[in-house]
Amino acid sequence: MKFVVLSDLHLGLPGQAVNGLDPAARLITAVETINRDHANADFVAIAGDLADLGAPQAYVQLHTILSGLTVPYHITLGNHDDRANYLAVFGAEQNDAEGRVSKVIDLDGHRVILLDTTTEGSHGGALCAGRQGWLAAKLDEATDRPVIVVMHHHANVLSLPVDEIPLSDGVGFAQLLKRHPDVRMVISGHVHLTTSGVWHGVPMTTLAGSHYSVNAHVPGMAGSQARLEGPAQMAVVLADADGVVVHFQDHLPRHIELASGLFDWN
Repeated sequence: MKFVVLSDLHLGLPGQAVNGLDPAARLITAVETINRDHANADFVAIAGDLADLGAPQAYVQLHTILSGLTVPYHITLGNHDDRANYLAVFGAEQNDAEGRVSKVIDLDGHRVILLDTTTEGSHGGALCAGRQGWLAAKLDEATDRPVIVVMHHHANVLSLPVDEIPLSDGVGFAQLLKRHPDVRMVISGHVHLTTSGVWHGVPMTTLAGSHYSVNAHVPGMAGSQARLEGPAQMAVVLADADGVVVHFQDHLPRHIELASGLFDWN
């Protein structure tokens, strides 16, 4: 099985820059790169923060750009998204009463779970009782095959500023995954940085995503975390009976630092 993960698109209004960048142009480049390099992929998974402010026009633009993909795509949401506006464009049937904008893809002896970790009114993530039950059921259904989870929020401690807004109760999430005998990988966006680690025995990785990136400003480093123009990055996931490999491909490689004035919280 081969699939591509995109995340953190942060589309604004058509023609509008977001933090000094053109997110639509970056997404178009991602689509062109996938069509050129990964036309043999089984699907593309998009791990949230589709829109920067959840504007309806952003989802219309997203739908138009994704129509250029030559492989199927599947979507879940991030903390910047507006659920109602997304569903108005992509279809109300995507909303599950328990799982919300979550879904399961069974392919080539694997189960891939796209998990909606968003909480209205919060940049942090959480799994309500309904989604915990939904996830538990989807894990229990697939004990005969490996599982890969794709979601927006990171669950593990990264020792970075973004740890202020993770998935709440990351320990509980890891314990919930352990009801399954073979969770191969959890892949997240949200942090705008590539990381890899193990959290309570569960392998976890993040990708930088399609919008701006940040540096790994770990404890002990002077100054504040830098925000960078790039890379705009996708993850390419290869999975077989023996394991999972996640490659990271930059569809825009620039890494220059962005001016602080481009961010309205400065």
